[in-house]
Amino acid sequence: MEQKICPKCQSDQHNKAGVVQGRQRYRCKKCGYHFSVQKIGKKIDDYYVTKAIQLYVEGVSYREIERILGISHVSVMNWIKSYQIKRPTQTDYRPTYKILNHIELVRLVSNREQLKGAGMMVTEVGDKFMVIQWERFRE
Repeated sequence: MEQKICPKCQSDQHNKAGVVQGRQRYRCKKCGYHFSVQKIGKKIDDYYVTKAIQLYVEGVSYREIERILGISHVSVMNWIKSYQIKRPTQTDYRPTYKILNHIELVRLVSNREQLKGAGMMVTEVGDKFMVIQWERFRE
């Protein structure tokens, strides 16, 4: 059985004090503070949070991030809001991205003509690689 501890005074002496929104509520015998047990929810790995934020900063839309990582675009929006991330105000380019396996990535990087005049970022996404490219010089 999980031991409930008062978040205010750290006492383990408490009584049940009703149910609020489906969660058991307790009253601490020592300080009189009312508290509920922690809600256990689905936790998304920090790896995906970091990847989602990286993709957002690189100009990938919320829906595209959802399709790439398989994480709700609403979750991505909430992370961006909670970490107060601001996308750079660069409107001259629209990055393009590709999901490649290792062999395709090596093939792309070894072709110098494809890389000329373009910026590129490579990031790992699971067992594949995401290449984000943008035009560096206007001709």
